[in-house]
Amino acid sequence: MDEKTKPVALHDCAQLIQTQDHRSLLDVVDSLRSRGIDRYVDLPQIIVCGDQSSGKSSVLEAISGLSFPTKDSLCTRFATELILRRDSAVAFRYLQVSLDLSEVVEAAKQVMGLDSNDNVFSKDILRVEISGPTQPHLTMVDLPGLFLAGNKDQSDADAKLVEDLVLSYMRKPRSIILAVVSAKNDFALQQVTRHARALDPKGTRTLGLITKPDTLDVGSDSEKYYVELAQNRDVVFRLGWHVLRNRSYTTRNASTEERNQAEAEFFSTGVWTKLHTSQLGVVSLRTRLSNVLYDQIVTQLPSVLENVETGIRECKEELLKLGAARSTLEEQKRYLFQISTSFTSIINASVDGNYTGAFFANMDEPNRYSKRMRAVTQNMLSDFANTMRTRGQAKIIHEQEEEEVAIRRDSRYISRVKYIEGVKKVMKESRGRELPGTYNPLVVAELFSRQCKPWENLVLDLGHRIFISADETIKAILSYVADDKTAEAIYHKIIIPSMQRLRGSLKAKLEEILHPHLAGHPITYNPSLLEKVQEVQAARRQRAVDKELGSFFGRALIDATGRYELNLSKLQRTVISIVESNMDMDTHACSMAIDMMEAYYEVTLVALIDQVGVLAIERCLIDELPKLLLPDIISNLIEEEVTLIAVESELSAAERKRLNEKLSVLQGGLIQLGKFRAS
Repeated sequence: MDEKTKPVALHDCAQLIQTQDHRSLLDVVDSLRSRGIDRYVDLPQIIVCGDQSSGKSSVLEAISGLSFPTKDSLCTRFATELILRRDSAVAFRYLQVSLDLSEVVEAAKQVMGLDSNDNVFSKDILRVEISGPTQPHLTMVDLPGLFLAGNKDQSDADAKLVEDLVLSYMRKPRSIILAVVSAKNDFALQQVTRHARALDPKGTRTLGLITKPDTLDVGSDSEKYYVELAQNRDVVFRLGWHVLRNRSYTTRNASTEERNQAEAEFFSTGVWTKLHTSQLGVVSLRTRLSNVLYDQIVTQLPSVLENVETGIRECKEELLKLGAARSTLEEQKRYLFQISTSFTSIINASVDGNYTGAFFANMDEPNRYSKRMRAVTQNMLSDFANTMRTRGQAKIIHEQEEEEVAIRRDSRYISRVKYIEGVKKVMKESRGRELPGTYNPLVVAELFSRQCKPWENLVLDLGHRIFISADETIKAILSYVADDKTAEAIYHKIIIPSMQRLRGSLKAKLEEILHPHLAGHPITYNPSLLEKVQEVQAARRQRAVDKELGSFFGRALIDATGRYELNLSKLQRTVISIVESNMDMDTHACSMAIDMMEAYYEVTLVALIDQVGVLAIERCLIDELPKLLLPDIISNLIEEEVTLIAVESELSAAERKRLNEKLSVLQGGLIQLGKFRAS
């Protein structure tokens, strides 16, 4: 057997499984399972899976030494948890003289209502605990056998129920899958390994078990195939394969000693001698399964502890939300004060950007960003500033020629020459008593009003989006600090009316900030206005000088010595033509008005971005959020309002009871598992 296909080695000493620590750890896990902790935390376990009549029950019978139902047609109808413990003091809770577990199973069927043809299978679990001087330390869950087609005893619907039940156990990542395969049947037709490979594709937690090897014809291809399968050469599992010889129908009444002796004799001859003895027979299987289970528990213990601690924390958070039982007015009011204090504290932290509390701790939560109101606000205001700078102007006036501007995809681009033509029309319609070559100041107002037209939609859209974000934050906090019913009542009775008032005041402030720019006369006392006008005009003159001088020197002649030959009088006329522009008076006036409008636009844009952020968003909305649910608001509620909001529903009471039970189970489990944390 090569190293690649060699199954995981057993512990050198089989007696290791009987150590006190080993038993104590298995006992703790079983104790936790009996308390129902596996409803909340997935525990390591060995699950016995296979097709119907694959020999699963015979496997359990061989391991435990007790009689299980082994009918050929229909055996296991529900999951059976079999707990085996070595103990010199033998005790039975099932008060019968006979050790035949068939009677126990039949009694369980009656309790589960499986005594009629209508109910064939059940999702209930039978727990059987057996201790004795010859038992190993081992716990297994025997599952109903898989089947494809129904008959008079079981329907197609039953086949789906059994498959769903088995797969629900196999999907649990901490479960060791003991996949039982019958050598009596074609391997390719047995469902269990197909499901095991689908749910455990790397084979890390699957141990294959071949039963009924004595039914194979000696020297046949089938015998050869199953030997190679047991050698881990076909379907490879990390835990390898094991072979077990079952009782046959004719030897069904043989004693355990007789059964084990017949099995040992069978494996001592023929092709099965090629396998290591640790892979053959029930004696080594007991040791192997016990070690596999123990190793799985030790490996998974840290993550189990982490899951338990997480469950405890979540239970406490949910119980804090539910509060204490509240049947009286005082208890209801006390609960609302508790909510008020928690809500105000968290929303203050959210607004201030202090994200250290438990409310903000879960980084994997989809809505974690919406909880952080300061981050949302800062990012939205930064994006708003960028949007205003790039999309705030109705027209982008460019110095390029018309042909160059036309190739741009943005329809807002317009050449300065074309824009001036439009301004001339405005100046004619606005002409007053101004002298030729100057312009009416109202022209700047009208040009600016047209240029800042996009501001209104951009500003009001910002206010709407931040208001929605604030509303989402409030809902998230209420959901965290109160039960669903109370959170919804507080939101509708207290929060919504206050938020509507904030929405109104926010919109009014935004419109107040916008109004002088959209309809008023341009006013500013910012000294940078004139500087910006001068900078724009100086830059334009510089471009004109560069263009003319470039054109002039491009035509200059160079003599043989490499010197320029310049016509000074012509250069003089060129410079004079630049300084004394041949622009007509109306065009000059339009150009001056445009320069003033653009400079005023830049100055006003900076001021408006700050005013929207500080005077509207921060002062009218963000600063008001921590005041939405102050204790004074709770104090002013009348008795009917308190009862309407905080009265406890039957659902909340039931949920508190469920959470307290869960918390008790998890805390008890943490204490027991904590003993093994260091080891």
